[in-house]
Order: sequence, then structure tokens, then C-alpha cells
Amino acid sequence: MSTFHFGDSVTQHGDHNIGIVKNQGPVDPKAALRELVTAVGQLREQVPAEDREVLDESLEAIGDGSEASPSVLRRALRNISGVASLVRAGAPVVESVRRILDSFDS
Repeated sequence: MSTFHFGDSVTQHGDHNIGIVKNQGPVDPKAALRELVTAVGQLREQVPAEDREVLDESLEAIGDGSEASPSVLRRALRNISGVASLVRAGAPVVESVRRILDSFDS
């Protein structure tokens, strides 16, 4: 069971609910990167050795995020997202990658 929650949380009681509260504030790139590293650490144990190697190489290429060129960073994030998308437990990783990419686009 994952302890991560990304996106909106909706609780409905009864028939008279109006609207939704959106939890989409600005993304802190460093916080998003920390979330990614944590999520990848949990995912690592659930994928085959060759996929762990891809995850490890990609995290090494990213480093702390400050030294990686934009093209290296995007390639590493695509590799991580690709591995994560192949397993059910990869959803938090895919969401972390999306948040990092969103932080660069904003």
C-alpha cells in the first residue's frame, strides 16, 4: 500500500454537494524531485533487475536536478516514466514525473 496521494481528493456525503476543491498549486521543482526519488525507491523493489538498472541510471543522470541539462533531464524522466507505466504500482512515479515537467513549463 502506498502512502502517496496526488491530485484532488473528493468526499461526497448526501445529494447536495456543489463543486470541487482543486489542490493544484505551484510546483516546487526540488520538492517534486524529492517525491520522485522516494517514489522510485519504492518502485525499484517491484520491477525486474533490468528495469531497476534503468531507474538507477536515470536517477544518477538527474542528480539533484541542478547540473543536468534539460535534454538529459527529460530523457531520464521519460525513461523513469516508461518503466513506471508498465507496473500498477508505478502511478506515483508517473505523477511525480508529470509534476516535475509541469514545474519546468510554468
